[in-house]
Amino acid sequence: MNKKQSQPSLIEASSMLALIIISIAIGVIGIKVTPNIAILFAIGLTFIYAVVKKIPFTQMHEGIIEGLKPGIIPIFIFILVGALIATWIQAGIIPTLMVIGFKVINIKFFVASIFVVCAIIGSAVGSAFTVMSTVGVALFGIGVTLGLDTSLLVGAIVSGSVFGDKMSPLSESTNLTAAVVEADLFKHIKNLMWSTIPAFIIAIILFTLLGINNKTTALNAVTKVINTLEQHFSISVFALIPIGLMFICAWRKLPAIMTILLNIGVAIIMIIIQNPSTKLRSIGTVIENGYIAHTGDKQIDQLLSRGGIESMMPTVALIILTLSLGGLLMETGLIQTVMDSVAKKLTKIPVLILTTLLASIGVNIFIGEQFLSVILPGNAFKKVYQAARLDPVVLGRALEDGGTVINYLVPWGIAGSFVAGTFGVPTLMYLPFVFFSLLSPLFSMVSALTGWGIKKIES
Repeated sequence: MNKKQSQPSLIEASSMLALIIISIAIGVIGIKVTPNIAILFAIGLTFIYAVVKKIPFTQMHEGIIEGLKPGIIPIFIFILVGALIATWIQAGIIPTLMVIGFKVINIKFFVASIFVVCAIIGSAVGSAFTVMSTVGVALFGIGVTLGLDTSLLVGAIVSGSVFGDKMSPLSESTNLTAAVVEADLFKHIKNLMWSTIPAFIIAIILFTLLGINNKTTALNAVTKVINTLEQHFSISVFALIPIGLMFICAWRKLPAIMTILLNIGVAIIMIIIQNPSTKLRSIGTVIENGYIAHTGDKQIDQLLSRGGIESMMPTVALIILTLSLGGLLMETGLIQTVMDSVAKKLTKIPVLILTTLLASIGVNIFIGEQFLSVILPGNAFKKVYQAARLDPVVLGRALEDGGTVINYLVPWGIAGSFVAGTFGVPTLMYLPFVFFSLLSPLFSMVSALTGWGIKKIES
């Protein structure tokens, strides 16, 4: 914010933020317009506020630019993910994973199984987005074939992927949080367990109870799907090569962009080997527009007709609008005023942790970017935690439990819009079933109230 521009008062900032969130809630939940329209309206309100406050348009434009900067890499990754899904389907990678899944995973406890599988793979890979867009898509296809509720399926996939992301030393968000609070990475991960492990246990119990599949038609449907997939795709152990490559890239700590590009390249090579007459132009069309299945089975065609750069454009548009709004709110000083005012009045540890959780959740709602939901409250509350003689890992856990895991529940958030776009299930539909993300802040408060896991700095 321009130094010459006076900061808004706490009442003014709080009132404006409340007006914005109410307008978004009414738009999305009440009127049922798309998040794009609701966010665009909120941007209009913010510009009206800027005009009243006589904030120069050039300054507001700068706010939009600054707001967009954190989203440039995620936007590029999402575009690549669209291409990855399309090529992995055409190369038979996702169909192969589905066939293997049908034969290996316990159908009766399928939902709980995919929660655990995504958690394990996420811990190894360190990227929830990667897990959801690859193995998650295959598991989702299996679940739909079994006639399971799509919202419950997405909730299990997201919960497992996010848990794995939090527990992995390769995770960008986990590394970022440790860096922001200036804590040792592995000490930070160890302290996360006070909330993540109880949330994991309760989540697996809930997924087991809600996901029990006793349908007698399930096995017949599974056999039919396996036969159809084997007839129309190249189902082979060689299709697992990209999965192995994904783990190797994680082990070598390659950036997500390089990992996805390599996997797209390998998938294209596999497509050409399987069908040497395939023209590069047709592969380019699939990468651009997505793979269109023609198996003769409407359900399978619907499941596997997905991916492509174009499929990610609605998500990209929403991210651009959301980050623009966040940049404007930062430039006008509305968010910083509230956080700074609140931070000065905190003394009791439970209240401090609750406020940190709410601040991180608030940044997710107003800005929609999970990294900023860690960075902004982290910088605002760091000195308060130091004054309370609390170890940096305590702040780190609160930021994770209220920040990164919650972004998947915000319809206009980067993670929430990615999930909705990838699986075709609206965020508000799968939100009640993302048990891990919902339970994490609750167990963070249990820790705060009981003192379990609240580590003090030794004098």
